[in-house]
Amino acid sequence: MKTKNITNLFIALAIIMTTVSCTKDFLEVPPKGLDLETNYYKNQQQAYAGLVAAYDPIAINSGGFDNMVTFMNAGSDDAFGGGGLTETNNAIHFFASHTVTPVSMPGTFWTRNYQGIFRANTLLLKLPGVDMDATLKARYTAETKALRAYYYFNLVRMFKNIPLITVPLNPSEYYTITQADPSAVYDQIQKDLKEAKADLPNTLNLATEAGRFTKGSAQALLGKVYLYDSRDKKALAAAELAEVNGTPGGTSQYGYKLLSNYSDLWIVSNKFNSESILEITHSSAGKSSWGGASFGTEGNIVNIMVGPRSYVRSDASAPDVATGWSFNPITQGLYDVLKTDPRFAATILDVKALKDAGKVTYTPGLNDTGYFLNKFSPRNSDVFSGGGNFELNYAQDTYAIRLADTYLMEAEALGGNGARAQALLDAVRARVGLASTPVSLNAITQERRLELAGEGHRWFDLVRTGKAATVLASRGFIAGKNEVLPIPLAETQNTAIIQNPGY
Repeated sequence: MKTKNITNLFIALAIIMTTVSCTKDFLEVPPKGLDLETNYYKNQQQAYAGLVAAYDPIAINSGGFDNMVTFMNAGSDDAFGGGGLTETNNAIHFFASHTVTPVSMPGTFWTRNYQGIFRANTLLLKLPGVDMDATLKARYTAETKALRAYYYFNLVRMFKNIPLITVPLNPSEYYTITQADPSAVYDQIQKDLKEAKADLPNTLNLATEAGRFTKGSAQALLGKVYLYDSRDKKALAAAELAEVNGTPGGTSQYGYKLLSNYSDLWIVSNKFNSESILEITHSSAGKSSWGGASFGTEGNIVNIMVGPRSYVRSDASAPDVATGWSFNPITQGLYDVLKTDPRFAATILDVKALKDAGKVTYTPGLNDTGYFLNKFSPRNSDVFSGGGNFELNYAQDTYAIRLADTYLMEAEALGGNGARAQALLDAVRARVGLASTPVSLNAITQERRLELAGEGHRWFDLVRTGKAATVLASRGFIAGKNEVLPIPLAETQNTAIIQNPGY
């Protein structure tokens, strides 16, 4: 998640900050190269570089093969693992069948988030001594706290039992740090976000600042965190989200407003639209290649992953989709609940029907259903030819939080009843031409599935609402175990970290 300036600066920053893969990644990722950490953060420019480094790991949502969107989709009832016929040992398949183990669990989801936390901790330690404008320093501090909260929220939702680290550690502490009570992690996340709100701007200059945290995005994240907190903070969640949402269907105090056309959300050039609250940005500026330190650093890897394999159209009326890797084929269950919904065409690419009509050919991959995720299907018009490997340089952004999401979260936080909850649900449905339906928690859960399909939320929704064990029983989900992912094996070897129960 980077502004245009942040995107361009990352290439230069790579000389200073490096990503390391080893057991202690989550604890220490020291800057190397021209400026050692002890001599860094002396002025505004260096503080900004540190802020760029803190933002960078947020790209895990949709950048890199192990990304949140495709991985979490696979663990839900909306998609399978998919991919090529020889990729049965890929971790995404283990998660799809809920057989992932500490050995097969991708370490990326642990290390990248802790890298972000380490960089945030370092910047927060150094910022007080940086010679720069006080107001700007306060904003940098607020952004850094919001980022730390974001990374901790990813970790606590996925792994639950995690170390809570808020200052850079000494080498002697690397292997002795223990896990915190999850409630303490939630307390820290909420503290960071509450403190961040005061010094974040209400709006951004989209020409130079797009993609950075605002007061509205911090409030939306805080409301979401309250909703997930097992200590029943739904009233607090509703209060935060109400400030973000404003009048259902109208324009909020931060300028958020539902787009009138649902399919416009997935136009690649429609970045930072009025519905976007927290957006993960991608571009081809880095000209990413397979020879890079970590492929897909700047580009959106979800695009190529979910595209149908060896797709060729023989009829110009068929979508001009670029061939992909066939991950996340859509389940028949999601197809069936969406097939009469106005959001169907924007969500699902029915290649099966196109093939049956003689308009296209494609090569079925693993778990093939003939249905693909159209929200992120790669288009030939978006293929980058300016350097690097095109499959790693798609520029479509993804939404970590968007307005329809916060509408439905607020309705849930309100208990799924009352006039405002009804209005919030109605606004989401009215945007796509659907009539009002009586509000309830079940109606909200169903609407979230239809509205947010394929965006990486469904598994978390099922776990949070206690529905996972029932809905995912046929996929191998075991109650009391699979609500939490296994901690990657490397993080428990020669450390004080204890593996999650059942693994």
